[in-house]
Amino acid sequence: MPEGQKGKRSDRLAYMGALAGGLAHEIRNPLSTINLNLQLMAEEWEGVDSDRARRARRKIEILQREASRLEEILNSFLELTRGQKLSLQRTQLNQTVEDVLDFVTPELNEAGVVIHRGLSPSLPEIDVDRMLIKQALINIVRNGKEAMKGKGELMVRSSVFGEYIQIEIIDTGTGIAPGKIERIFDPYFTTKRTGTGLGLATTKRIIEDHGGDIHCDSEPGKGTRFEIRLPIATDN
Repeated sequence: MPEGQKGKRSDRLAYMGALAGGLAHEIRNPLSTINLNLQLMAEEWEGVDSDRARRARRKIEILQREASRLEEILNSFLELTRGQKLSLQRTQLNQTVEDVLDFVTPELNEAGVVIHRGLSPSLPEIDVDRMLIKQALINIVRNGKEAMKGKGELMVRSSVFGEYIQIEIIDTGTGIAPGKIERIFDPYFTTKRTGTGLGLATTKRIIEDHGGDIHCDSEPGKGTRFEIRLPIATDN
């Protein structure tokens, strides 16, 4: 892409990020008021034992859940749209992957998911924003956990692929239908009953911001494989 076009695209993304931040601020203020008043209403009915009180508490709980879901969507939207300057650090990617797996192991074990690690012992270093890469990997791992619906196996592998470090995350979940797999990185697209549909879109943005790419292939009934490639560090 010519430098002039790159500059225009960067300016446009910055403008969209600022616009998104302003919109989020306008939504967050009334949302906070709604949450506060729902909490006050819940406290008013606390300790009251009647059919009317129980019905009121159930309605308040539903509204609180929906308000929390709206806040989750708002936060995910901000993560997707705001421009972030990467805080790059020279990194041994295996350690970042290990940190992620150590973090998610308790919840995966509780869900009946067994983790298999196949990390290459001799990877070159790469320059990444560790926190963002961890977020991207956690999004994929949790997506796989939900696809396995109670039990299964998760394989995480690392290797060198040309001038890239390749990370593969493979689950034994329900898989993704051929007509849907090309849309999984689209904002707001989801095959789950709940969720924002922004997790994988955010993951793709993070990987591409690092100069890498992400690919997915899947077979319904057998599982899904995500492949991430990130460029090996150079001293240029």
